[in-house]
Amino acid sequence: MGILKKKFRNIKKFPTWIFWFPATFLKTMKFLMRTEVVDPHRYIEGMENVVTVTWHNRLLFFPAMFPKPVRKKTRAVVSPSRDGQYVTDLIAHFGLRSLRGSTSKKGANALRGAIKAINDGCHVSFTPDGPRGPKYTMSRGPIQLASMTGKKVVPISVNATAYWELKSWDRFQIPKPWAKVELVLGEGIEIPPDLDDEGLDFWREKVRQELLKITVDTH
Repeated sequence: MGILKKKFRNIKKFPTWIFWFPATFLKTMKFLMRTEVVDPHRYIEGMENVVTVTWHNRLLFFPAMFPKPVRKKTRAVVSPSRDGQYVTDLIAHFGLRSLRGSTSKKGANALRGAIKAINDGCHVSFTPDGPRGPKYTMSRGPIQLASMTGKKVVPISVNATAYWELKSWDRFQIPKPWAKVELVLGEGIEIPPDLDDEGLDFWREKVRQELLKITVDTH
């Protein structure tokens, strides 16, 4: 088993078609489960593009919960790691494109791509505590992008009433088949321009707290 596990971990990219199966499973499960979108500020219906932040452990149903036009208009910032490649190939089956980079690797490339995406009228989605955590921390990336482009940061959470929790750094959540799954969009936060380090840290904590307000943990 150790040899097989090592060989699996050394595979940097699987054929893209393999990810059709988990993507189709997630799309099917969405219709079999009780799902609800809570969007009091009507960001999904609106035309304005925004910067979004979502915790890493809520990603499983994240792409499936949005309507197709929103997914096609979204660019997700994804780690340049091997695991990030898996995520890139999976979300491609939902119509989402990736911007490869993180706070630790190729961050400048991801920021340039994110600015271009915003200028092209797309949403840009971050998992601010990924790819390694710690859990529920907020990186500077979404704050910098919002400050530079004048776009709001919208906190988004995927909350399930019952789920399995993996023993990973983020306690990744897998909703159980009978659970209710909610996609919750909080109020957009306007970030001032030309922030210095102190300002970035202030607004990073502000956005973190707003995202935590709509985050529900049942364990």
